[in-house]
Amino acid sequence: MVNKPTKGVEALVDEAAAQVESLSVAAARAEVSEGAVLVDLRDVRELKHEGRIPGAIHAPRGMIEFWIDPDSPYHREALTTPDRLILFCSLGWRSALAAKSLQDMGITGVAHLEGGFKAWMEEGEPIDET
Repeated sequence: MVNKPTKGVEALVDEAAAQVESLSVAAARAEVSEGAVLVDLRDVRELKHEGRIPGAIHAPRGMIEFWIDPDSPYHREALTTPDRLILFCSLGWRSALAAKSLQDMGITGVAHLEGGFKAWMEEGEPIDET
């Protein structure tokens, strides 16, 4: 039987969010207009069900560290060429954890979208239905 965690997921997310740059939807939109790249960490089923942000790169949460590392056999060039990456997921939890993980890897120029895809939709930003 697996032991109950001594630290819950909300505590992990809170710690990560305190250590990474969080952007509002308006701030993220402004940065994208200046060349920042949005990175969608959601599962493919979420994309199919909820839609996508136009122009965002899809990089599943479970692969982001592998795809961004040039020494990884899974490396994706599209994630290492931009100067600025703005990660997002559905609510902002996975993106906070992923942004912290990338920072721990020494990646600079990474932030996450506070409130995630849900906040983007609530602000009336464009969505591509799939």
